[in-house]
Amino acid sequence: MDTKPDSIPTHWYHGLTGYHWLVLVVASLGWLFDTMDQWLYVLARQPAMTDLLGPTATPQDVAYYSGIVQAIFIIGWATGGFLFGIIGDRLGRTRTMAITVLMYAGFTGLSAFAQTWEQFALLRFLVGLGIGGEFAAGAALVAETFPAHARPTALGIMQASSAIGNLMAAVIFRFVAPDFGWRWVFAIGFFPAILVFVIRLFVREPERWQEARRVGEKLGSFVELFRNPRWRHHTLVGVGLGAIGVIGFWGIGTWSPELLKQAINPTNDPALNALVEERKAYAVMMQQVGAFFGMLGWAYLAQKIGRRPTFALTFTACVVVVPATFFLTTSFERALLMYPLLGFFTTSLFAGFAVYFPELFPTRLRATGVGFCYNVARYLAAAAPFTFGFLSASYGIQWAATILSSVFLLGFVVLYFAPETKGKPLPE
Repeated sequence: MDTKPDSIPTHWYHGLTGYHWLVLVVASLGWLFDTMDQWLYVLARQPAMTDLLGPTATPQDVAYYSGIVQAIFIIGWATGGFLFGIIGDRLGRTRTMAITVLMYAGFTGLSAFAQTWEQFALLRFLVGLGIGGEFAAGAALVAETFPAHARPTALGIMQASSAIGNLMAAVIFRFVAPDFGWRWVFAIGFFPAILVFVIRLFVREPERWQEARRVGEKLGSFVELFRNPRWRHHTLVGVGLGAIGVIGFWGIGTWSPELLKQAINPTNDPALNALVEERKAYAVMMQQVGAFFGMLGWAYLAQKIGRRPTFALTFTACVVVVPATFFLTTSFERALLMYPLLGFFTTSLFAGFAVYFPELFPTRLRATGVGFCYNVARYLAAAAPFTFGFLSASYGIQWAATILSSVFLLGFVVLYFAPETKGKPLPE
């Protein structure tokens, strides 16, 4: 059904053109492959670190150094988000997307050739640079291309594609790692670089960005982000929300493979390793199925009741679901029940960031602001994986997750200062 220009669309997809769908597909694929490369590491982390540390390494050594490498990766992610957010406003959304996709794909592929854990950590830092920059450019591209009535759902779909990328990583790990080893798992991560050609050939810069550049607005000014009281307030709110989500996901949620290993093989019996790796992949697949529906659900609910109430409901659910998952997962069957809930709630927050952050900033600062909020928050959260590894080694993985899950309570403090953006146009 056609929608008149002065009417209110009854469905989010009304009035969209073929080009809108092209932008959504390309942005979603960029983020999908981005998260696929992230989770290739999450799944291959333990065998890779075990191999790189050598036969004398204990499980505690592997957990300790895995936490260090993951913290370094998050620092790279944060740095990339900050730098490429500014570049995305100055150079353009599509050009920045192309550069960052090439970076995260290329350095993931090169991770297959690491010979020491230090080399591995450096490559993960470089992968993080690309991953951090891609999201800000892609989110700004979608937000500025789509009309207001379709923007939240389109951004929610883009973010939900990350769960498909995570699911793809689980499938790759399941069928590649047993026969070919962890190095080939990382080698496959190079192939998303092909997407760069599609971006450069078919996707143009949004008209909003072109107009801002044409009239001579100062694009990508980090100083302006903090000099203007309104944008400074929005930035601090975004960083606070982003840090809570990152701690919840990367500091807790990505340790689900280790939780399942403990449940299936508590004595670390080498004879059970093959079974653990197989079931780990399936359990993570279920976690990503939950994440996919959680992110779509977040975007839908935010459109109905508002951004702030949806954040509040999600924080409440996370406080309950995270400890429940880690204490109740005592078998593979329990994991298949609990992991979808863990993925649904902890990952749905990232749909909130995709929808909410672009609505906080004007065109000239949108990629800078989104990149700063979404990624610089990772500086604050970089210690979370290391902390989880330390707490896990000291008190057990269940109490480590429970202690860290208290961070979701801080979300209510941040929400007190957060503006509601439902029904409002993008700021200019």
